[in-house]
Amino acid sequence: MKRVLVMISILILASLACQTSGLPALPQPTVAPVSTVSAPVLPAAPDPVQSDNALVALYAQVLPGVVSINTGSALGSGFVFDGDGHIITNQHVVEGSTDVEVDFASGYQAHGTVIGSDLDADIAVVKVDAPAEEIHPLAIGDSGKLLVGQTVVAIGNPFGLNGTMTVGIVSALGRTQFAHATAEGSIFSNADIIQTDAAINPGNSGGPLFNMAGEVVGVNQSIRTENIDQTTGNAVNSGVGFSISINLVKRVANGLIQNGKYEYPYMGISSPRRDLSLAEIEALGLTTYTGAYVTSVTPGSPADKAGIHAGDQPTSVDLNAGGDIITAIDAVPVATFDDLLSYLLSNKSPGDTVVLTVLRDGQSMEFTLTLDKRP
Repeated sequence: MKRVLVMISILILASLACQTSGLPALPQPTVAPVSTVSAPVLPAAPDPVQSDNALVALYAQVLPGVVSINTGSALGSGFVFDGDGHIITNQHVVEGSTDVEVDFASGYQAHGTVIGSDLDADIAVVKVDAPAEEIHPLAIGDSGKLLVGQTVVAIGNPFGLNGTMTVGIVSALGRTQFAHATAEGSIFSNADIIQTDAAINPGNSGGPLFNMAGEVVGVNQSIRTENIDQTTGNAVNSGVGFSISINLVKRVANGLIQNGKYEYPYMGISSPRRDLSLAEIEALGLTTYTGAYVTSVTPGSPADKAGIHAGDQPTSVDLNAGGDIITAIDAVPVATFDDLLSYLLSNKSPGDTVVLTVLRDGQSMEFTLTLDKRP
């Protein structure tokens, strides 16, 4: 009998727990709050219509300042640099020519004279004689503000197709390329080069690379590819293109306009043009993996006069130990030799001084150099 009563009581309690009407709220147990990590706030997806409109507007805005260059044996691109009719293009586009044909987007054609060119930066300046209404200087940006992932636009004359627009991103910054070797065996490099996946093909050379504000941030120069057009023999775009930074172009172009040449700053050091492997780092006894390792110093150069040391102790690898590691220039961090060279070429001139922060035997030191002219 007791068991029956107990069962009835349990059923009544269960029934009451499921009913709320007319009953006071039962006290709830206190539960400690659970700590949670907020999900990152992602940017809103871009509006494709708005993006399209921005590109359409950019094209209409800048096209009048983009030109085609015809030397008779080569086709390239260029852009109006200033109101005096100076056109920027690549040196390799006009190589061997003094007079070229300049074709404007309006259809107007004019004769142009090559007033200066620079082999190292691969930049040339053409002076064109054209009516004022044809001269539309493009806005010049600051390539030092570019970020990897930023949208960029190339406009030029690929394969003779005037006014072609392609879009991509900044794939990398601060690349270097071989420039030339002297008779004495010195090897110089061009630096501060922008890598982009915006399609660049033969004929794009010398044309402008824009940011989305319509400012020129680079001059399209070359591509890296293993694909060759079997019909024309031309290299085919592979998504790895290079543009010379506008900050360097401005310095070179102004030198060519004013003096017919440009003088590069010179320190007189050499460093590997690649990242050191772990085996090399260990063989050299380095305690840091970043910086520009000094492999040689030219006698009598600014670096030599300032007391910069090159490696001189044989190791098991093809590099000598004991060299200085340059970790900063003018307090700007240097992770690789590319960083050092890019800063130097885009910001300094012969006669300027720079302060190098150097790691030597585990100690940080500073050296002041007065830059010379590149020999």
